[in-house]
Amino acid sequence: MSNEKKKGISFFEKYLSIWVLLCMGIGILIGKFIPQIPQTLGKFEYANVSIPIAILIWIMIYPMMMKVDFKSVKDIGKNPKGLFVTWVTNWLIKPFTMFGIASLFFFVIFKNLIPSNIAKEYLAGAVLLGAAPCTAMVFVWSHLTKGKPAYTVVQVATNDLIILVAFTPIVAFLLGAGGVSIPWDTLILSVILFVVIPLTAGILSRIIISNKKGIKYFEESFIPKFNNITTIGLLLTLIIIFSFQGNVIINNPLHILLIAIPLTIQTFLIFFIAYFACKLLKLPHDIAAPAGMIGASNFFELAVAVAISLFGTQSPAALATIVGVLVEVPVMLILVNIANKTKKWF
Repeated sequence: MSNEKKKGISFFEKYLSIWVLLCMGIGILIGKFIPQIPQTLGKFEYANVSIPIAILIWIMIYPMMMKVDFKSVKDIGKNPKGLFVTWVTNWLIKPFTMFGIASLFFFVIFKNLIPSNIAKEYLAGAVLLGAAPCTAMVFVWSHLTKGKPAYTVVQVATNDLIILVAFTPIVAFLLGAGGVSIPWDTLILSVILFVVIPLTAGILSRIIISNKKGIKYFEESFIPKFNNITTIGLLLTLIIIFSFQGNVIINNPLHILLIAIPLTIQTFLIFFIAYFACKLLKLPHDIAAPAGMIGASNFFELAVAVAISLFGTQSPAALATIVGVLVEVPVMLILVNIANKTKKWF
């Protein structure tokens, strides 16, 4: 087990929402007073993908992918019920409840507060979050709830494999249903850039380094070298994005709260669906807790990356995915507390 999993949530991760707020402020100030910076960065694009942001996103995602031992997939049969709960919740329920809840709030409840054209892109950002289950932070949530480490690894490994084939069609279907036109080539390119390439790099790194120096060195010495690099990459990305989003936020500060409300409701809903499903199936708490956590949390790095690729750094869709980053850590810590206090139920 890596040092990160032993220590639990790190200082950077524990206060991630605070760092996001600081990055929001820094980015807005840059966009307002030094507009030359976002204007210059905006020139470095290929196929609607920002090259500087792509590099930062690889920095974010690559360390996560190294943590996943895909050899654990062979252990799927040892905990089939718990894995079925994870798969059904993440891929047959979560994207669609996110679509439904976000649509209800953005198009009905907040109809008089959000223009319809902006609401469509907020919905798109929410869908991207809903279709990307967590692949890294779930190790932290699982540890804090004393989840079964081997089970959590299998959860993450299988989810990463499913993302490769399910993410693109689910997102395209839901965004099409929401009236958003999606270029398939850009969506597929995003998955290749931000899932396939770092996933392949992570697998090769694990194999090569483990074969040379042993798995113990890889997990206990090599991976910890990247501690906090993911978070730093995320924060730098957010500064760039917020420098593009400055005027949108200044003109619509209320929208941050309006986006956060359905995302928070969705997070609680998905956790309890998986958590109570495990209780009904009489699974132990060390499987139920991580099953609920992996569905409730999001692979927000992927969601941010795809939103930027599809809609641009200045888009409402990108802003919606960033709000997902803002609310996730405090909400997940609340769910960790709930899981720990209800352990006696199992």
